[in-house]
Amino acid sequence: MNNASSPTAIRRADFARRTGETDISLSLTLDGTGETDVRTGFGLLDHLLTLTIFWADMDLRLACAGDLEVDAHHSAEDTGLALGAALRAALGDRAGIARVGHGRVPMDEALADVVVDLSGRPWLEWRGDELLPPVLAGEEKDLWREFYKALASAARCNLHISFAYGKNGHHLLESAAKGLGLALGQAVRRRGTTIRSTKGGLDA
Repeated sequence: MNNASSPTAIRRADFARRTGETDISLSLTLDGTGETDVRTGFGLLDHLLTLTIFWADMDLRLACAGDLEVDAHHSAEDTGLALGAALRAALGDRAGIARVGHGRVPMDEALADVVVDLSGRPWLEWRGDELLPPVLAGEEKDLWREFYKALASAARCNLHISFAYGKNGHHLLESAAKGLGLALGQAVRRRGTTIRSTKGGLDA
């Protein structure tokens, strides 16, 4: 792990999480090129994570062995927790980061709006999911809210995802995943050494 606040330091973190439901290991590099190797056993989650990391210009290697014989809920939620924890660790003291990012990427007829603030205050605002079909890739749509809630909780960030319009559930989720990638890429970008808070520190 390298969390140095030097403007030339490569920010990365390794993280592992093992429970009775999942066994997850990952390596996240914030200053990357979009390279991914994601294997959760749930294809749609792999796809969306790959999109997010690619659009964020980060690198991610992630493996999850979960209780998919039950369903994909635990794998998705625990992957969100692990990724959020790694993001938080890789950021270190967050000195110099832009902190806030916004992404809107259309996918054919669908559009989602994503805003992130790496503020130290965990919150997920999840709007417009009535546009999603009840089941996507064999899983209930609420799985995605739980994934992003876990990510925001562990990363300790404000994450707002609003589905504006669209007809295809896959397209809506792709728009959100790419938008999150753009938002994260902006938010982690270094712009000096100042901690971007009038309180003098984040998490305060």
